[in-house]
Amino acid sequence: MSMSADCVLFVDDDADVREAAQQTLELAEIHVEVFADAPSALTRLRKGWSGVVVSDIRMPKMDGLEFLTEVRKIDADMPVVMITGHGDVATAVKAMHDGAFDFIEKPFDPDLFIDITKRAMSHRKLILENRTLKIELARHTKNASDFIGRNPAMEKLHTLIGNIASTNAHVLINGETGSGKEVIARNLHAMSGRTGPFVAVNCGGMPEHLIESELFGHEAGAFTGADHKRIGKFEFADKGTIFLDEIESMPLALQIKLLRVLQERALERLGSNRLQPIDLRVVAATKVDLRNASSRGEFREDLYYRLNVVQLHIPPLRDRKDDIPLLLEYFTRDAAKRFERTVNPVTAAEMAQFNAHDWPGNVRELRNAAERRVLGLDPLASGNDSAGQSTSPLPQQVEAFEKGLIIEALREHGGNVTATVSALGVPRKTFYDKLTKYDITPAEFRQSR
Repeated sequence: MSMSADCVLFVDDDADVREAAQQTLELAEIHVEVFADAPSALTRLRKGWSGVVVSDIRMPKMDGLEFLTEVRKIDADMPVVMITGHGDVATAVKAMHDGAFDFIEKPFDPDLFIDITKRAMSHRKLILENRTLKIELARHTKNASDFIGRNPAMEKLHTLIGNIASTNAHVLINGETGSGKEVIARNLHAMSGRTGPFVAVNCGGMPEHLIESELFGHEAGAFTGADHKRIGKFEFADKGTIFLDEIESMPLALQIKLLRVLQERALERLGSNRLQPIDLRVVAATKVDLRNASSRGEFREDLYYRLNVVQLHIPPLRDRKDDIPLLLEYFTRDAAKRFERTVNPVTAAEMAQFNAHDWPGNVRELRNAAERRVLGLDPLASGNDSAGQSTSPLPQQVEAFEKGLIIEALREHGGNVTATVSALGVPRKTFYDKLTKYDITPAEFRQSR
């Protein structure tokens, strides 16, 4: 008899109680395995098992308190619900102090029994999800420049970066604002083995009359106010990587000079007639389609093809919402440490709100939301903190929240409609009407489980 996921291990030496409990749980569509004594049940447990334990207190061979101690040795976070007879409440309270999840008195009401059992199972699910997240985070945070994501598109991006990082190929990163373009650029540099520095330049945030001097440097006397020689960003990044963010904002005249640097691997400071050899890798980033921009004459076509040796596309967060729990956990832990705050775990209702949000600001917006949550503010508020209200009309907020709850419930129950309807407490017809309204397909969650 194999242990299956989301299982209840029920232990009681009374055969009638075992049979009644088994029937009650099975009618509630909860998988259960019954045992007549604690030692037999112990042989079926292991750390990380995804079920919960329900055990009588008074049993031969090993009583419930001893059994609780042994279970916690196997897995300290495994929920154990104790069953107590009349007059044993004090013993049950002691069991709670020793780590039991809850207790229920005989003879127990079936509905109460199911409710306590489901709460224990939900608690176990959260514990195991948190363990998975921590393992994933540990993998991602071994390198400070790493970026987080286990969505298939992000895994593909990981693989591609691993393949090209150690080469000298120039890279063009395409992604929306806040999607993590600089994080990927830093990751490329960290994995490249290049000995020089990583230098980041925001082409859109630099005054046009200063950008040439900032990038290429100048000699003393090159222009009014140039009273000493200045090393530019390109020269400073020698043997390293220069990251040119918002490359589409670079003036056309400077695009010509950049093209020459890439072709000749040398530059001229302003006011100089001597070429300065440099060895650098250019990683450029844009939030627009540079090919279309070049066809409109807004970006040099020859520079586009020179930069576009390898193109990396970062999917927006709205297209990889399965990464939200992992990212949220990471940002929350980071913010809690920086702000020296403790924070409660994210609830299912909160996660439904996060999943329903479109995240126009992408990962950067999610990071800010996590920081606001740690500070006790409304994480999704878009206006005045004191108001704490969204700018969306109330009906849209309600629909987004409702859709998020349905998606979260389907994900939790692996696309099982019966279990989802029961968890949400809505009529089946109403549930199917909502699926049609929000264009949700339960089968997608059965495939992804």
